[in-house]
Amino acid sequence: MIRISDFTPGKPFLVCIDSDGGVMDTMDVKHYRCFGPCMVTEWHLDPWKDAILDRWNQINLYSLTRGINRFKGLALALTEIDAKYTPIEGLKELKDWAEQAPELSNAALSKAAETAQGPCLAKALAWSNQVNAAIGALPESDKKPFAGAAKGLASAHSIADVAIVSSANREAVEEEWNRCGLLDSVDILCCQDAGTKASCIAQLKAKGYEEGHILMVGDAPGDLDAARKNGVFFYPILVRNESESWEEFVHGALPALAGNQYASYEEKVIARFTENLSTDQ
Repeated sequence: MIRISDFTPGKPFLVCIDSDGGVMDTMDVKHYRCFGPCMVTEWHLDPWKDAILDRWNQINLYSLTRGINRFKGLALALTEIDAKYTPIEGLKELKDWAEQAPELSNAALSKAAETAQGPCLAKALAWSNQVNAAIGALPESDKKPFAGAAKGLASAHSIADVAIVSSANREAVEEEWNRCGLLDSVDILCCQDAGTKASCIAQLKAKGYEEGHILMVGDAPGDLDAARKNGVFFYPILVRNESESWEEFVHGALPALAGNQYASYEEKVIARFTENLSTDQ
């Protein structure tokens, strides 16, 4: 799969699509089985396990912080745990790092932990490594596309270039999409090694697409933010309504994009997106 530097537009429109939670039904399983449980284990939170896991999922899946960086989400969750359940030693160092570090990665965290005064940064790194191992151990049957996503991709590819724009690991995304038979509808793969989502969209936009001819499809506020930073359109995949979202994508969003009528259509779908993540479910 080619990279941005080698990509040349082949169609008048471009559809950028997020992977986890947008096309692949992997967000829930990763948070329910990996992120939250590994936090409970690392910080010995079993006495309050059920309430803490419910809150972790609310923060990371079912609210306007859906899709937040793992370390920012961890800092939010531990701040609440520190206030409500049990003290978290060294928490301020983690919060400061998550807010101020130019790069939020295991490598950057490992370097920061070397000079930390408390244990929280080292524990956050251990947690992150445990999460990666747990995700890697998930069976392939738990990594599948949402109903309707394959049809949506094929429909998009009939009128537009299609780019995967994801903050996930490139090799993992390529393996999942290839295994599920989705790469035939994709022209270019842009993952964490290519930069942020906003940066990837900016690089693709610079290839010469006309104004109003680029659409970002995603499930999280960060996807909307990446679209807005680049002045391109956005279409949401609504959590717990993913198959319906893909159906509407085919019959509503794509015709609006192709007919140069997406601006007015976008107002309605973004309002639904915000409402969906603002309501306790």
